[in-house]
Amino acid sequence: MNETSRPRTGADLLVDSLQALGVEYVFGVPGGAILPILNVLAERGPRFIVCRDETGAAFMAQAWGRITGQPGVVLTTSGPGLINAVCGVATATEDRDPLVVITGQVPRAVQFKQSHMNLDSVSLFAPITKWSVEVEEPNTVSEILINAFRTAQAPRGGAVHVSVPNDMLTAPVTAEALAPAEPAVWGAAPAAIVERAADLLNDAKAPAILLGVRASAPGAAAAVRRFLERHPLPVAMTFEAAGTLSRDLVENFVGRVGYVLNQPGDDVLRQADLVLTIGYDPIEYEPSAWISPQSQVIHLDALPATVDRAYRPAAELVGDITANLEALGGQLLGETPAEQPAVAEARRRLLEEQGRGAALAGMPIHPLRLIHDLRATLDDEVTVTCDVGAHEIWMARYFFCYAPRHLLFSMGHQTMGVALPWAIGAALARPGKKVVSVSGDGSFLMTCMELETAVRLRLPIVHIVWKDGSYNLIRSLQMRDYGRSFGAEFGPTDFVKLAEAFGATGYRIESVNDIVPVLNRALAADTPVLIEVPIDYSDNVDLVDAINASAQH
Repeated sequence: MNETSRPRTGADLLVDSLQALGVEYVFGVPGGAILPILNVLAERGPRFIVCRDETGAAFMAQAWGRITGQPGVVLTTSGPGLINAVCGVATATEDRDPLVVITGQVPRAVQFKQSHMNLDSVSLFAPITKWSVEVEEPNTVSEILINAFRTAQAPRGGAVHVSVPNDMLTAPVTAEALAPAEPAVWGAAPAAIVERAADLLNDAKAPAILLGVRASAPGAAAAVRRFLERHPLPVAMTFEAAGTLSRDLVENFVGRVGYVLNQPGDDVLRQADLVLTIGYDPIEYEPSAWISPQSQVIHLDALPATVDRAYRPAAELVGDITANLEALGGQLLGETPAEQPAVAEARRRLLEEQGRGAALAGMPIHPLRLIHDLRATLDDEVTVTCDVGAHEIWMARYFFCYAPRHLLFSMGHQTMGVALPWAIGAALARPGKKVVSVSGDGSFLMTCMELETAVRLRLPIVHIVWKDGSYNLIRSLQMRDYGRSFGAEFGPTDFVKLAEAFGATGYRIESVNDIVPVLNRALAADTPVLIEVPIDYSDNVDLVDAINASAQH
């Protein structure tokens, strides 16, 4: 039966609504409960990206959401299909990225009893989403989806779950897809609050800035850059604010902070008498880890501060980040406080350690050497996605990035296995642009099957695996705390053969002199390439020496 000869159903309305909302891709795995949706997608799109697992599908959609600002869309079947998506959905919510997950469900007539693939998905997703809802009337599908998208995008970004029972998909409908509503527009804080914040900043002797996740949105990042051009204060940033500063503002940068407490930026924040936080979310970095008793805080964000014993702002500029930065900057004096010794020392430590990588020539490869060669090879428009593990800390500390949301970390949920699926989502969001993903061997093996997805889609992704045969961050923490390691080692894997088995090209680094030539060959390819790099983690002892105990989960 073709499209014109069958009655219009809930599945038609759902797909029409996705099209009206501007959705280009739907990520998922096919299943029986969503066959009506798949049938309509096959007829007219959006394009369905078949993934190897629903977890990977959610990660891909999350990357799409972070990069574009539009919710990524995940489609799963009922039962195990939607359960597989839970980790990725929770990661999007905790990392503050907009995502909408649509899950199939058994017909309402059998939901009251034990039946095949039947579970209460609305309750399952409620704790890990901003909103979890089930369609109970097929003509309301469009209304629900519009509000799902608005909720996912509104600060603080996150996931929304929509459950659609099978009988809602096959039922006839008369409603049409609604046009998306205009996004809400936020203004600046009241003038009196802006004046109060400006007075605090003008009076400060050792001010500093902490950039957070919402400062890296393109509009906010541009406003931050304009602010710093006029008021060149020292800047620390969380992992997810990476890329907010451009190359010409690198002199302001004192390092990324979060998780590890022994970074140069930590010293600057602790010795500041006032910290201006911009787009900061406490889920990225526990306030008590960086606020000193003698310092005051100005909170500038789209959301009110989450107040605790450590984080008690003296002024809150709540509303549009761009508008508030412009209002605040307009009331600041032209004089910049003299650079504090802590700032100069932090910058010296950071650049000295980063520069050490160029001369490290041993095998296995030292992280600093790999990072040095990677940064020297990539242009600023390459998107780099980073997995979770010891390599993440090295990358966060020493891989500088100069374009917003071109270096992606998971600091809210710290989920292993994100890098390759994120790279797929990034390659689709930025067509024609190169994407490099970086994983440890432990994290890569969690989602390595999505390499088949990248090969099938012929995406120009270069995936770098730091290989040491262990969950090294856990191993290093165990050695620090208990003097021995247990359960952190695993068997050898030939990643070159694994790549070739999926149809990708595989390279193995045999010498430090191989790094740049192999990277250049990989970047010249128009299909996925994997590079296996034996890594020397012997310096992880110092790296984890001051890891935040509250973050060791």
